Amino acid sequence: MAPAEFYGVRGAGFTALRREIGWLGGEPHEEEERLTRAIGADLLHLDDPERLRATAGALAAPTPPDPEGLGERERRQWLMLTAQLFGTGKRWRLLPDALALLWQASDWRDELRPLLDLLAERTDRRLHPLPWALPVPLRVHGRYSRAEIEAAFGILHDDAPWIHREGVLWHEPSRTDLLFVTLNKSESLFSPTTRYRDLALGPSLFHWESQSTTTAASPTGQRYVHHEARGSRVLLFVREHRREGGRAGGVTEPFRCLGFARYDGHEGERPMAIRWRLEREIPAAWMASMALAV
Repeated sequence: MAPAEFYGVRGAGFTALRREIGWLGGEPHEEEERLTRAIGADLLHLDDPERLRATAGALAAPTPPDPEGLGERERRQWLMLTAQLFGTGKRWRLLPDALALLWQASDWRDELRPLLDLLAERTDRRLHPLPWALPVPLRVHGRYSRAEIEAAFGILHDDAPWIHREGVLWHEPSRTDLLFVTLNKSESLFSPTTRYRDLALGPSLFHWESQSTTTAASPTGQRYVHHEARGSRVLLFVREHRREGGRAGGVTEPFRCLGFARYDGHEGERPMAIRWRLEREIPAAWMASMALAV
């Protein structure tokens, strides 16, 4: 049985199952049920084997890491995990508290570690590092939630626990435009001014429409057109639906990181229809869904 099938059963979890059949004694941690639900809803998309194995290894330590002693990249990796497990906004837990809780829930942690190793073994595509030296723990063609992406960039953290909702996010510290694209847009979730026509024109070319108020002469439009000359970057994240399989009430679909893109021309304005030239080609298996979406 695949992990998605097992954790898709309401209330399913190996820790709870072991208790039920008498293989595990003691009372469950008060957060165990919630953490188990988070596996099925928020962790099964993880597909970076390096990150998965490193996290599984770190979770085997007898005590949690001290956030004050972590490097910036490692700190962001932990925030990516805790944001998925506990949530953002009002549900956010400070990193020291979140790590302490994970180590207190030792039985559940014993379930998480082998699951992460299993996910690492089941990855079916090659991921590529982002070609820069910044401590952003993302890989090209990996799958990530919006919260993970913002945590990876240091946007989401203990002093700023709310994720952004806009489809475009300018990150000044790295001088990067983060573009978030949902290809199949539901009329009930997107207004006429936000249902842009985004699709792949080929393995290396992506058609993207800016926000409905952007003109070529505006500061934002000029940043898109002249980003290379001005020393900024464009990073593209794409998903097919807002919910997995387009099913209402399903788990939130993660974004696929398509990597950096270069301006290749545009037509019109309000919105600007921009062609982005990708540094790495879109995998052939993804092309049908990305090219036919309207």
